Amino acid sequence: MWPLKPKASVGGKADPAPSRWAWRMQRLMLTPGIRLALRAGVPFCITLAAGTWYLSDEARRGAIELAVAEARASIQTRPEFMVNLMAVDGAKDELATYIRESLPLDFPISSFDLDLDAMRTTVSEISAVKTASVRIRPGGVLQIDVEQRKAVALWRNDDGLVLVDEGGNYVATATSRHARPDLPLIAGEGANDHVDEALELMQAAAPLGGRLRGLVRMGARRWDVVLDRDQRILLPADQPQRALERVIALEGAQDILTRDVARVDMRLARRPTVQMTNEAAEERMAQQAAFRAKNK
Repeated sequence: MWPLKPKASVGGKADPAPSRWAWRMQRLMLTPGIRLALRAGVPFCITLAAGTWYLSDEARRGAIELAVAEARASIQTRPEFMVNLMAVDGAKDELATYIRESLPLDFPISSFDLDLDAMRTTVSEISAVKTASVRIRPGGVLQIDVEQRKAVALWRNDDGLVLVDEGGNYVATATSRHARPDLPLIAGEGANDHVDEALELMQAAAPLGGRLRGLVRMGARRWDVVLDRDQRILLPADQPQRALERVIALEGAQDILTRDVARVDMRLARRPTVQMTNEAAEERMAQQAAFRAKNK
């Protein structure tokens, strides 16, 4: 409270009422905002000014930054926070090696320096990896668990032979057709985008047995079934499986594919066409010419 100077009254007695300015000052000091400013604002401003002045010296700032960096390093490099090796599970040797090469880490390394989310993204972007998880296992082991894509077909393209999964995604490179004789062979532009349809056609063509060589995507819109002896079954773009089943039914009834047939064109469902081989066509023409000459 501010000291108040008593005012003299007419009768010689002091007037106890404060002056107008003293009364206003008392009311102002009772305001919560003013009291908070004096209690907290003034010390804060003084501390801020002192800190600003102290940190205005570059040498002092450098010493503080160095002390913080040393304290942080002493904590991060403790043995319980160090990662000493990497383990890759769920991937074959070739893929595991590629994953290690994609994550060039210099062990031992502090776990604080590892961005696990970024590492998981890097591993997941590998085409042969379906899913991936990255974690730090007790004992200082960087554990990478992957689910490798499963190859279901061989795709022959301009770059050679590659293994693809059911979605047409790249799995690995194949050195030759004999490297995976258990997988069906598909070829042609865009064939990898229709692997599921190709597998259904392969299943429908199972009665052909070992005569089946593979499927070729034609014009990025339909399939050709390739058999031995350079025979082909030209399937339509719509309902190719039904057309193939009709050809197999004809083979069972009339042995159409065991004859000298080069092409069985099923692109027009109402008018299937059979094309003979050149040798068979020439022999037929010779027989017709001999028959005509005989009947003259």
